[in-house]
Amino acid sequence: MNNTEIARLFRNVAAAYSIKDERKFRFQIIAYQKAADTVSNLTTEIGDFYKNNTLDTLPGIGVTIRSHLEELFKTGKVIHFEWALKDIPKAVFPLLDIPSFGPKKAYKLVKEFKLKNPDTVIGDLEKIAKAGKIAKLEGFGAKSQSDILRAIAEFRLGKGKTTRMTLPYAAEVADRVVSYLKQSEYVVEAEPLGSLRRKVSTVGDIDIAVATNNPKEVISHFTAYPHKERVIEKGEATSSILVSGGKQIDLMTQPPNAFGSLLQHFTGSKNHNVHLREYALKKGLSLSEYGIKKLSDKKLKIQKYDSEEKFYKAIGLSWIPPEIREDTGEIELAAVNKLPKLVELSDIKGDLHIHSSFSIEPSHDLGRNTISEMLVKAGNLGYEYLGFSEHNPSISKHTPTQIYNLIKKRNEDIEHILSNNKSVRILKLLETDILPNGDLAIDNKILELLDGAIVSIHSVFNMNSVDMTKRVIKGLSHKKAKILAHPTGRMLNERAGYELDWSKIFEFCKRNNKALEINSWPGRLDLPDVIVRLTVNAGVKMVINTDSHMSEQMDLMKYGVEVARRGWATKDDILNTLSYNEFSDWLKS
Repeated sequence: MNNTEIARLFRNVAAAYSIKDERKFRFQIIAYQKAADTVSNLTTEIGDFYKNNTLDTLPGIGVTIRSHLEELFKTGKVIHFEWALKDIPKAVFPLLDIPSFGPKKAYKLVKEFKLKNPDTVIGDLEKIAKAGKIAKLEGFGAKSQSDILRAIAEFRLGKGKTTRMTLPYAAEVADRVVSYLKQSEYVVEAEPLGSLRRKVSTVGDIDIAVATNNPKEVISHFTAYPHKERVIEKGEATSSILVSGGKQIDLMTQPPNAFGSLLQHFTGSKNHNVHLREYALKKGLSLSEYGIKKLSDKKLKIQKYDSEEKFYKAIGLSWIPPEIREDTGEIELAAVNKLPKLVELSDIKGDLHIHSSFSIEPSHDLGRNTISEMLVKAGNLGYEYLGFSEHNPSISKHTPTQIYNLIKKRNEDIEHILSNNKSVRILKLLETDILPNGDLAIDNKILELLDGAIVSIHSVFNMNSVDMTKRVIKGLSHKKAKILAHPTGRMLNERAGYELDWSKIFEFCKRNNKALEINSWPGRLDLPDVIVRLTVNAGVKMVINTDSHMSEQMDLMKYGVEVARRGWATKDDILNTLSYNEFSDWLKS
């Protein structure tokens, strides 16, 4: 079973417990939901953790669930899961993929209308709703029936589907294969291709190019990959395998002297390559994965190129970074040597969205590492500063005075830590919820304890664009609110996110010196690259953060940088490329 299937299984077990007795099985429900989230966000197949005997390193996978996973991988089933799911109709679970459907709602509808077939349950329920039968049920009504039909329609448009890998997941899979390939003495170079090399947020199959003078040996080495499930095809110059989780890896080889041509041909988007070939034809040149040929002299052999830089130069262009090969103006600028210098990982001087384990009893999940441990990681990354921005304490479980005291205590602890460690500076931030009415979850007295607030939406995602835009702008209006976190609220392969009027958001941010976040978390990569480009063009500043809940997750910064690069962002567009003093001045402005 792959990560998607196992995460679904965990969520089904949690749903079954909710249906059986939500109060009695409260802790089991939380445990399985956390386990599902952990598996969904992994950038490695959980089956590989089992094979490497490292399941105990995963957050959210406790002793009991770990034993169930071991049983699953050994026997293909889990007796405890069979018991938990036994009395729940199978038709319940497909409904949980539909936006807004919870376990109890799905169960009630399935039982009431005696729906038994999981393969047809969504269509069956849609027919029942269109017939007006749901509105007559106690606790539903006409609006609920209308909402159900809308949710099914959204689901049919693709929301909730998980057919593609997120960029970090695909990158981790490809990195392991490339590392393995490089163990062969016959591999000169190895690089991912296509959407993965362009750092698109979701990736289908993984393509890898290898420079070699001995393709037969390289392909034999490739097809012996220890984590393969099976060999799909084994040719003289190309090969394909399935790896853990059923992901396909395609390999193509080329002699080193033509490797640059191969890289160029199989990296760019279709539109980029079509435009590039049209551009070359006007110069009397024909392009292919083997090199460049002059059309005016058919006797001349094709000219091969060992690097992309030489390939682009041969047609009169400066080298174009893979991330922006989408035919959105890059060829025209490369022709006049005016491509922007895109931001790089080495430009980043701090991370502003970090969740430590300091117990401020937050509204959402707590971090796993202490402030001191995360500072050590920041030092290893060469950062000048780190912004701790745990979620605000739960407003339903605390009074404002209690919240004030919790934040004050965290600040005191930070000051104590700083007195012993001055290598990395600390910014006292807080990820603060924007409530549905646009108010911030904590009051002015508490906000005054902070250097600044990162504000975000964590509830009521179904507001229309006008109301959501007003909500966000009102939340950002407080003088301490400086950064809008994960601005679209999207979760890749899970939900599309909410709509905002970006022209109004940009206008407000620019006028009031606010910034938008590029969130590097694997399931988010939010802002999307398309909106990053709009943000750059609007002259609005951004920050790239990891949203880390563990110190190791701070390495995710590279994925946010890649999103920024796809959006044509330069160092000047990203605020956390500033020094500590410069960033601190901006925060106070």
